[in-house]
Amino acid sequence: MAILKNIPLPEGFLDVSMAQRDEFRVNGHLLVRGVLNTQDVANFRQLIVDVVKRQSREKRRLPERGIYGRAFGQMVNLWRVDEGVRQFVLSKRLAKVAADLLGVANVRIYHDHALLKEAGGRETYWHQDQYYWPLDTADTVTMAMALTDQTIEMGMFVFATGSHRQGTIMDPKLSSEPDGTYRRYIREQRFSLSRAAGMRAGDATWHYGNTVHHTAANLSDRRREMMTITYMADGARVAQPIHPAQVSELNNWLNGLPPGRLAASEFNPLVL
Repeated sequence: MAILKNIPLPEGFLDVSMAQRDEFRVNGHLLVRGVLNTQDVANFRQLIVDVVKRQSREKRRLPERGIYGRAFGQMVNLWRVDEGVRQFVLSKRLAKVAADLLGVANVRIYHDHALLKEAGGRETYWHQDQYYWPLDTADTVTMAMALTDQTIEMGMFVFATGSHRQGTIMDPKLSSEPDGTYRRYIREQRFSLSRAAGMRAGDATWHYGNTVHHTAANLSDRRREMMTITYMADGARVAQPIHPAQVSELNNWLNGLPPGRLAASEFNPLVL
């Protein structure tokens, strides 16, 4: 592992107000400003971008990539390959916000996910993260932190407000077109759509695993750089996979644990 010395680490907990907790639980998403300060996020941003560049095998130009590859460049579980990123992902400051929003005492990492959407990168499909996760709990939350200042043209997360309340709605047996299914669902349920008008580096959105969302296309001339961490309540157990994507998730991010076991493999450290 590469070790970055003397990197400033987040110190102290960030107070999450009762109003913010209520907003998150009602809406299914929340924007929290200033989760990290400018210097912290600048240092971690350079580290994350360097690790992605070092680890990435993608050599094609943007127009030559497949549909998914044109949406964003991504890399998962960087905390396992670099000590500096590990300090970021396993930060108790970030984990405490996740635990407070979920209303639990302790959280574990499901995985981290670096998302770098190049200028011209296409939008991502509407989806629910929870659909892919073989877990027996809906007490999951993903933080998406802006690593640089971002404008609305750069492709913000867009959330269907309140969509988490009805659980995971996608049935793989009934539809082979998830994006169209979710678009119809949003229209039929009349969910309002919400996105940040802009984010400063160090701001972060938080959303439940069952919140329907997507990211817009990057219409700017700059890369949109975000780092996400998904947390689950400590005590969550592995569920029986119900479709191939969950089998893949089980093997990749839960280290192949058998159904019924605590979701607490070496890939899923307790962070708070």
